[in-house]
Amino acid sequence: MTTNIDTYLQELKNIVQSKYSGDEYIPTDIDGLRIYRISNPTEMLATVYEPSICVIIQGAKAVGLGDELHGYDPYSYLLSSIHMPARVRVAEASADQPYMGLTITFTMEQIFDVLKDLGSASKPLGKPKRGLYFGDMQLRLLEPITRLVRLIDAPDDISIMTPLIIKEILYVLMRDEGGDFIRQFIMDGGSAQKVAQAITKIKENFKEPLNVKELARSVSMSESSLYHNFKKITAISPLQFQKHLRLHEARQMLMVQDIEAAQVAFEVGYESPSQFSREYARMFGLPPKADIKQFGK
Repeated sequence: MTTNIDTYLQELKNIVQSKYSGDEYIPTDIDGLRIYRISNPTEMLATVYEPSICVIIQGAKAVGLGDELHGYDPYSYLLSSIHMPARVRVAEASADQPYMGLTITFTMEQIFDVLKDLGSASKPLGKPKRGLYFGDMQLRLLEPITRLVRLIDAPDDISIMTPLIIKEILYVLMRDEGGDFIRQFIMDGGSAQKVAQAITKIKENFKEPLNVKELARSVSMSESSLYHNFKKITAISPLQFQKHLRLHEARQMLMVQDIEAAQVAFEVGYESPSQFSREYARMFGLPPKADIKQFGK
């Protein structure tokens, strides 16, 4: 029997259906692997992608970047090489055919490890692009992704096999056009790499007040150049990016801890709980208490 993309998609679908029945975000014992199952289309909501590859097993998604709207399905994938704010909604899902997807996050160490082995064999990088890349799914990429998901049923193999398969997935990505996309944020020494450095600095200190002039100086850019290139890549300003990080961290805290919204506001760097509540509702569609209530909290 000839193995094709549909064969692997069906296997992934069977694994998800055999283990998960409700609508949920599903952490796994495999470091970096998360699975999602959703039975209804969703509204467009704000999110922040980590360095990762996102694969749809069944259904479809729409992703908004600034004024652009991108759709993808099981025959394509989304690649993020930096922490990247976006808007996303599940476009195709039903009770009979729920949306199923997975995300595999990467560390910078894993990416550098593959780049080191590849050496200098790469194409010219060109001008910096937006921080998300949409590629066509390839059999040679979906096959190791499926082997990674199979480890859910082989817990004794996880610690040894996971880093090897992650490296293979990254190797396949690096050998395709997605590799050029990743390199521009890591290796070229130009504006894309400097924006990536600025994003890392904001992420590491997102609770602290942000001085854009100092941030620009720390990555060897002028303030105007940083602002221009930051917005070109992320579609938002550095201050807006910090706001995204604060609000997403706040939402995670509210979902996993028994804590008041006002306390969370201070924890993530807000000085005014009322401002926090307004901006939270603007981003997630509901004020903190009502939003978290949807998840049974």
